[in-house]
Amino acid sequence: MNNKVEFFDTTLRDGEQSPGINLNAKEKVEIAKALERLGISTIEAGFPVASPGDFEGVKAVASEVSCRVAALARAVPKDIEVAANALKSAKAPVIHTFIASSPIHMEHKLHLKPDAIFKKAVEAVAMAKSTGARVEFSAEDATRSDWKFLRELSEAVIEAGADVVNIPDTVGYTMPWEYEKLLEYLLKNVKGFQREKDPVLLSVHCHNDLGLAVSNSLTAVKVGARQVESTINGIGERAGNAALEEVIMALIVRNDQYNVETDIVTKRLYQTSRLVSNLTGYPVPRNKAVIGENAFAHESGIHQDGVLKERTTYEIMTPESVGYLKSKIVLGKHSGRHAFSQRVQELGYTLDEKELEQAFIKFIELADRKKSVDDKDLEAILSTEATRTIATFELVNMQVLSGEDAMALVKLKKQAGSIEPEIVTEAAAGDGAVDSVYKALERAVGLEVSLLEYQIGATTAGTDSFGEVMVRINYNGQTYLGRGVHNDVVRASAEAYLQALNRVFSEQMHDRSEAGGSDFS
Repeated sequence: MNNKVEFFDTTLRDGEQSPGINLNAKEKVEIAKALERLGISTIEAGFPVASPGDFEGVKAVASEVSCRVAALARAVPKDIEVAANALKSAKAPVIHTFIASSPIHMEHKLHLKPDAIFKKAVEAVAMAKSTGARVEFSAEDATRSDWKFLRELSEAVIEAGADVVNIPDTVGYTMPWEYEKLLEYLLKNVKGFQREKDPVLLSVHCHNDLGLAVSNSLTAVKVGARQVESTINGIGERAGNAALEEVIMALIVRNDQYNVETDIVTKRLYQTSRLVSNLTGYPVPRNKAVIGENAFAHESGIHQDGVLKERTTYEIMTPESVGYLKSKIVLGKHSGRHAFSQRVQELGYTLDEKELEQAFIKFIELADRKKSVDDKDLEAILSTEATRTIATFELVNMQVLSGEDAMALVKLKKQAGSIEPEIVTEAAAGDGAVDSVYKALERAVGLEVSLLEYQIGATTAGTDSFGEVMVRINYNGQTYLGRGVHNDVVRASAEAYLQALNRVFSEQMHDRSEAGGSDFS
């Protein structure tokens, strides 16, 4: 049996389907590049037919990375056509087509008989194959499907040209021992999985509704599945997907049980996790396995004593193995651009010259106020610069009078194409400093939005720490994320809100410019 396990990452598709996540094309590319550096075999970049934004996201990712890029498509000709168009620039395109195979989905969702499902699946795979792309077929809700029907369906799509057959636990329903028996049955009875030359890859995609996504994925590998579909931090529909970082470290730490190899560069796990968290606005719980803040923290005196005497008494993997830096490089106000740039690279961030210069300026501003700047502070600065929306409005200055009847004055610079920048000044009253600033910013930008979520935290301990603010706003039913980092929390709040407003403004301008024509006509 082949002992190489491939990872199919669906952070940009299934992960983005988490409530409140809305990634633009630039953000998808940033994550995709990090995933490629991580060693992911296939990046599922989106569902192109779902929206123009998804189409552009898949198109952008396809043109920027060298690994396989997948686009999701229902077993519908239009979906496959749009997916193929979105993947035109991909070096290794993958069309991932799916249709439900369980009785409950066929009867209540699709209103189709098994014969019709069978026909649609085969036709979709054949059409996808005709585009020249690698083809993956998923039998949605496979674990609640009739085994015989699932076997016949798998054989038929393989005959039609499927390179990968995915057996997903779509609603996180199955138990590990049930999954084991199902996969063993398919591996034994579907000829395509057994052929000596170019065997079809058996893939699994597990959801976490009962907290079993990782367990089921590991069970599948033990049985013989050689592609695991997962997401960074386990984000995804409902309770999420199998967390890539947990699956990979379980395979490595317990390789005595699995005896498999992967291409994953585990030292990039923490940085990739942090990037996805910053971009999606989904914080990583402190007690999250492998990459949470407490994963290598020891509070108990007994544990501390044991670790100091012999690390392996209470640590089954090293912090360094997943990207935590054991020793911290201390940077201060006398540090130069070279040292700063080197540290940026060591932390795994890719910034262009302009972004690097902006980050360095923020670093110096912070260093003037702190004795030293550690990695947490740098990550806050870098993640903001690496994911900054191309700003139409830039905050030049703000003045706030706090109190119950707070007042705020904001001055913005509006940049529109090649036109000379325009200075916009607005004032507003509000219930507190942040509320007054937000109302003034809305007036200056000319948008009225709803604040859905406001989170504030400190990057490190101490009164001189950066304030890190995340906001979500709603405009016309769409959710937009903004982040701001500053040693003044009101300023950080303003920058977060303005970034979200810029995203709304930019999207509205893009929609107007596209009104005359679209790839979706």
